[in-house]
Amino acid sequence: MTQAALITGITGQDGAYLAQLLLNKGYAVSGLLPRRSSDTLWRLRELRIEGDVNLIDGDVADLSAVLRGIRESKAAEVYNLAAQSFVGTSWQQPLLTAQVSGVGAANVLEAIRLTDPAIRFYQASTSEMFGLIQAERQDETTPFYPRSPYGVAKLYAHWMTINYRESFNLHASTGILFNHESPLRGIEFVTRKVTDGVARIKLGLQKELRLGNIDARRDWGFAGDYVDAMWRMLQQEKGDDYVVATGHTTTVREMCRIAFSHVGLSYEDHVVIDPKFFRPAEVDVLLGNPAKAERLLGWTATTSLEQLISMMVDADMRRAREGRPQA
Repeated sequence: MTQAALITGITGQDGAYLAQLLLNKGYAVSGLLPRRSSDTLWRLRELRIEGDVNLIDGDVADLSAVLRGIRESKAAEVYNLAAQSFVGTSWQQPLLTAQVSGVGAANVLEAIRLTDPAIRFYQASTSEMFGLIQAERQDETTPFYPRSPYGVAKLYAHWMTINYRESFNLHASTGILFNHESPLRGIEFVTRKVTDGVARIKLGLQKELRLGNIDARRDWGFAGDYVDAMWRMLQQEKGDDYVVATGHTTTVREMCRIAFSHVGLSYEDHVVIDPKFFRPAEVDVLLGNPAKAERLLGWTATTSLEQLISMMVDADMRRAREGRPQA
């Protein structure tokens, strides 16, 4: 019998890569699709899987829609990737962020409890929950100190997942994912803003790249690697919490250097620091310790930052040459 999975946030970066992974493993894949923007399907088209997934209209903020999605998909595994995921926007839309990124997860958990408690659940937690870091390297035992409405909302979802696991014996796991990028990243995120800017500067379409704090440090990996960790969590005997990271940290400045040098340019000639891109409360350093995921899941990041950034610049060069939207 074909295994069935439901992905909320299927049109996002992680949702698209996870759908591709599950399809390659023979799953019947459904996705809950909120109709919030004009073109939400471009990532599925990029991976050439748009016609292979079953899209169900619905929003995680609506419990009835989640219940319907679980029934229609006949899912044995549910991956909750839906979120208002851009940290910067969460200060302008804190209540929407709370409803989608926080309460939305509780809706999915409650829908599973009411429908079939045997369904296995994955919650997309985030390194932004660590915020003002309490340890040099963050692992599953590091205290949380979120520094944005996004981080706070995600922390609620994280603890609700643990609470449902302990209260109702659900197979519920959280992946505390550190920054993970790809050619499918939205243009509002700094890595994609950089690689798109590099491509457009190289092709003469713009002259400068305006950024905020380029000395912030992040642990960056490839989203295509990280969705494999999600799947592995739901194949374990019981649910648990895992940090998913590369274990290496790099500044935005160094990431810029890698991206510009890939096309034979120097970042110092084109990057302009603009105070309007500084966050109200900055997270200066994030560095994950993925030892538990390596030990229990057999998972490790396989794509280097240099490979990742080169992949993203090349994809943005193709888009810019073809005159395609930045997306």
